[in-house]
Amino acid sequence: LQWSFRCATKAAQTTPKNALELTRRAFLRMACTIRDEGIPASLVINADQTQVVLAQGTKVSYAETGAKQVDVVGQTEKRAFTLMVSVSQDGQVLPFQAIYSGKDPRRSLPKANSSGHQELASAGHRFDVSGTASYWATQETMRSYISHIAVPYFERRKTELGLPLNQRCILYIDVWSVHRSNEFRSWIKETYPWILVQYCPGGCTSL
Repeated sequence: LQWSFRCATKAAQTTPKNALELTRRAFLRMACTIRDEGIPASLVINADQTQVVLAQGTKVSYAETGAKQVDVVGQTEKRAFTLMVSVSQDGQVLPFQAIYSGKDPRRSLPKANSSGHQELASAGHRFDVSGTASYWATQETMRSYISHIAVPYFERRKTELGLPLNQRCILYIDVWSVHRSNEFRSWIKETYPWILVQYCPGGCTSL
C-alpha cells in the first residue's frame, strides 16, 4: 500500500501581508486613547486565551508515503481546557480564568476538595463551564471574566491611585468571534461603559 507512519497536518495560521500597518494602527489607536482619557499603565489590561492540554489525542496514523496532508481520526479527542491569562501594562498579573467544557459545574469542574483548589479560589482564580461541548470562550464565560476578574482589579487599582470609579480603562483582546460580537460589545458598553475594548489585529497576536 506504500503507507508509512505519519504525523497529522493542518494549515498554519498566516500573518496578514499588511501586518505592519495593522499593528501600527492598533498602536496609534491605543496611544491616542491613553493620552485623551489619561489612562495610567495599571489600568490597561492585555488578556488572551490559551489551550491547556491534559490528555493529548493521537497525532499519528498510517498514510500514503509522501502524502502532504494527513487526516487522523480521533485527533480532537483530547482532554483540555482554556486558560484566560491577563496582565496589566505595569506588569501586574491578574487571576486566571479556567474554562471547561460542559454545562454542569459539578461534573465538569475540578472538585472543591482537590489539592490546591482552595488556595486558587482564595487568590481570585475562576473555574467556569462553557455551557457547551467545547471549552472555548462563550458570551457567559467572557462576562464572568469581566465581572469577577477584570472589574475587581480595575476598581482596586483606581482606589489605590485615588481615581474616580468612572475612570476609563482599556481591555486589549484578540478578535475571537465572541470578543468582537455585537452581543458582547453591547453588554460591556451598557454594563461597564468605562471599559474601552480594543483589539489586536487578526493573525498578529504572535508579533
